[in-house]
Formats: sequence, C-alpha cells, structure tokens
Amino acid sequence: MMIEAEKLLRPGIESMRGLLAFHAGADEATSSLTNVSIWVDLDAARQLDQFQPMLDSGKQFVARGATFERPIMNYLTLWQLQPVSRD
Repeated sequence: MMIEAEKLLRPGIESMRGLLAFHAGADEATSSLTNVSIWVDLDAARQLDQFQPMLDSGKQFVARGATFERPIMNYLTLWQLQPVSRD
C-alpha cells in the first residue's frame, strides 16, 4: 500500500513550500511504517497535517487495520550528520 500511496502523494508533497526531504520506510520485523520529513520551518512541516490526499490515504490504511500515533510529532533539529568527504 505504501508503494501505491507514493504515486498519489509525491506530486503534492514535492510542491509544498519548504520541503527539504521526505522519506517513507517499512520495518518488516515489526510490521510498522514511518514517514520522516525535513522542512525549513515548523509551519512548512504542518502543511502535511492538512494535506487531503494524505488524510484520505490514512483512512485506507486504517480500514486495513493500521493504527497511527497521534498527535503527529514535529521535532526541531538539534544537530545533523552528513557523510564525511574522503577525497
């Protein structure tokens, strides 16, 4: 379902103000899914809270037995890592 959801969600998410990165992942061992996104500011991140295609998609997941952690958590970046150049 997550693979199919990408086709619907990607265009809208990519067009949102302030998007820096969006990752969707699955852990087969725990049967869990996650979305992690990085935005320029909190207001930009909160666009997802009202993104109707994502809300509609969530209803389909719930109908198949999924549960969601609420409220949606938004974290301020405290530090970050990037690959070290080995040149």
